[in-house]
Amino acid sequence: MATFRILVTPGDGIGPEVMEEALKVLGRVQQRFGHEFVYDEETIGGAAIDRYGVALRPETIAKAKASDAVLFGAVGGPKWDDPRASVRPEDAILGMRKQLGLFANLRPVRVAPELIGESTLKPEVLQGVDMVVIRELTGGLYFGKPKRRWENAEGRQAVDTLRYSEREVARVCHVAFQLARQRRKKVTSVDKANVLRTGQLWREVATEVGKQYPDVELEHILVDACAMYLVRRPASFDVIVTENMFGDILTDEAAMLAGSMGMMPSASLGRRRKDGTGIGLYEPIHGSAPDIAGQGKANPLAMILSAAMMLRLSLGLDREAKAVEDAVDAVIREGLRTPDIAGPGAKVVDTRTMGSAVAERI
Repeated sequence: MATFRILVTPGDGIGPEVMEEALKVLGRVQQRFGHEFVYDEETIGGAAIDRYGVALRPETIAKAKASDAVLFGAVGGPKWDDPRASVRPEDAILGMRKQLGLFANLRPVRVAPELIGESTLKPEVLQGVDMVVIRELTGGLYFGKPKRRWENAEGRQAVDTLRYSEREVARVCHVAFQLARQRRKKVTSVDKANVLRTGQLWREVATEVGKQYPDVELEHILVDACAMYLVRRPASFDVIVTENMFGDILTDEAAMLAGSMGMMPSASLGRRRKDGTGIGLYEPIHGSAPDIAGQGKANPLAMILSAAMMLRLSLGLDREAKAVEDAVDAVIREGLRTPDIAGPGAKVVDTRTMGSAVAERI
């Protein structure tokens, strides 16, 4: 029996609700496949600010580093929504990624045939959509210095610095090409090389890395064009790789292809072992959704699918991951819907019912 240590950080808003369902599903995986998942739980985000005065404690980082993987719920909410505050809930996710050396965020986008009708796009546009967007996590505007606000005679001022190094660009591009080799062998590198010096560096390095993968097609697209193509011809993409802020924006746009952010998992990865596994942080991209917290309306499928990514990418449990993904597909085929993906006449269920349905089908 294999034993794995997992750090659980439910966070704020709907984070605890969807986390409960993911753990329910993982409990079923333990029973069926004979593994042991040992959990540590830590308070993060706004809840940690209220309790400890900081969004992320050093003790939490220490537990994360001692774990095989981190399951992350969501952070934030109106209570802590002051952009000028010295401590913010988002410090938890940014700090965790940085301290664990996680530099590549993988966000798969696959449109279930049964949900095509729930999208605002024409069905023919969504046929065959199956892509992964890889967002660089450690550079760019989120971390570049100087970063500050001030006031002078001309009024309020602010600056953020967009900075990238060759090393940062190269390592995330390698992840993209290696993943593309396992898929349809096409990488789309997204930049703003016609305006930004960092975009020019990005394009140069992506091209150099691409030469090491002659079996993979490489195309370069400007970010504004990519935003258009995501709604015009999304099925043409296989693996998209881009910098931090562009990736943040484009993946939220891509989430609408699947009908809801409630269907979108993600994995943040760092250096990998020879067997392809390694520490990772797994979270749904939907955020804390405080407007529906505690109402049983949250869709747990993105959190459950994030747990499936954890099984595969950090724990090396491919068969178990596939079982979870197949269970999610099954409940969708059977017509179960949370409010965010429910069309007219759909069988609407609450968060717990959806989680239990997935667990029962493993």
